[in-house]
Amino acid sequence: MNFFFKKNLTKMNYFAILLLVFLIIYFFILLTTFFFQRNLLYHPSENNYLGDKILVSVNKVKIKTQDGIELISWHHNKNSKNFKTILFLHGNAGSLENRIHKINHFKNMDVNFIIISWRGFSGNKGKPTEKGLYEDANSAIKWLNFNGVKNEEIIIYGESLGTGVAVEIAQNKNFAGIILESPFTSMINAGKEKYPFLPVKLLLKDKYESDKKIGNIKSPILIMHGMVDTIVPFSMGKKMYELANKPKYAYFSEYDNHMMEYNEKLLNVLKKFIYSLN
Repeated sequence: MNFFFKKNLTKMNYFAILLLVFLIIYFFILLTTFFFQRNLLYHPSENNYLGDKILVSVNKVKIKTQDGIELISWHHNKNSKNFKTILFLHGNAGSLENRIHKINHFKNMDVNFIIISWRGFSGNKGKPTEKGLYEDANSAIKWLNFNGVKNEEIIIYGESLGTGVAVEIAQNKNFAGIILESPFTSMINAGKEKYPFLPVKLLLKDKYESDKKIGNIKSPILIMHGMVDTIVPFSMGKKMYELANKPKYAYFSEYDNHMMEYNEKLLNVLKKFIYSLN
């Protein structure tokens, strides 16, 4: 009897030790994720499009934020009095050079543009945060306003993570239009997709809850998303379209991944939307 009791007790101790080890490892994962989560979200040194030659003329300007950070930006002014101006808000990885393959196409459109680099990106000082990126984008709006471009003449273009910033700053404002490329509903939902074993909502610092804000946008909106997106599920882009107010337009490409191909079909959709705002 004592033998079986000791044997069962040994088994219980073994499982208890295993459970304790598992809990310690899981707790360590939680701590590591909490303290280093922004390293997972923001990738300023990542480069995917090296070697692209810029074909459109740009003036390199620095936009100063309210907290004193200077943002390296590229400004193309074709005709600010007659054409709308795109404020391009890029995603969570890479430098301005990584978007050359996109902005080159603006050369053949009746549009001006300014593309800003986030704090902590492209050699800028500071560290990227949700609050910080909102400040960066709003500083770009103020810069445009100061240079004679009214909100009614600005098209906000958000790419990937930049869609979260675009939705935030576009709320209850009278911008000419909004373009969202590969948008997510919220960083909470995106995090749950990637890390279903973690309590993402409790851990996450930068939530970017676009699904709760898009209903506050009254400007015409174009949402573009690839149906085979392996980073932000297509279902999120579709959901954002469903939540958006009219007038709204969609370009859902059957074969595009997260970084959508700037092919003739997409460019025609962009041109049609932009020209409809003039």
